[in-house]
Amino acid sequence: MRTARVLVRHELRMLMSLVLWAARRTHGTADGGRAFGYARGQGAMMFGFAFVCVVETLTMSVLLRDYPAVHRVWLALDVYTIVLVVGMHAANVVRPHVLDAGSLRIRRGVHVDLRIPLEKISDVRRELRATHQRAAGELDLAVGAQTSVTLELTEPVPHLTFLGRRRDIHLVRLHVENAEGADDLVRAIRQARSARSPLPDRPA
Repeated sequence: MRTARVLVRHELRMLMSLVLWAARRTHGTADGGRAFGYARGQGAMMFGFAFVCVVETLTMSVLLRDYPAVHRVWLALDVYTIVLVVGMHAANVVRPHVLDAGSLRIRRGVHVDLRIPLEKISDVRRELRATHQRAAGELDLAVGAQTSVTLELTEPVPHLTFLGRRRDIHLVRLHVENAEGADDLVRAIRQARSARSPLPDRPA
């Protein structure tokens, strides 16, 4: 029952992402946070997948034209699948990473939403990686099999997986859309951390 609720909530968030995408709005940036996108690297793949689904829908419509009841059910499932595929891409577009005065909110569509207080970031660096091995305490949010920014934390932060299992994360690798964007994020995090922890005045 709990799993069913999670799945329904997940799909509702994706459908809401379509509304935000159509309205050219983003989620979680209303309070003045700075957004850093990551969806561009997978847009072509997602729309290619949607195109394949459209072709499959048309093919099945021809094959099932003599079975109207089955055709209607299959058509509804195919159309809903296409909507969900586009919704996944829309969720990645409208839910960017967000940096504000106190935290970095790291996201991956509607699957991941992890808020990290700036004071818990011990190191941030530009690091392009194309291979990732699953390890305890590490969260890899690759797009197109790549991550471009690495965060090391002073202490673990809790992260809930898609089905609600808790993981304690001490290192995060994430992706930002282009090299300039990744550099901007690293620079912005460092500046925000410095602003929160100014150096003490030198003795007279």
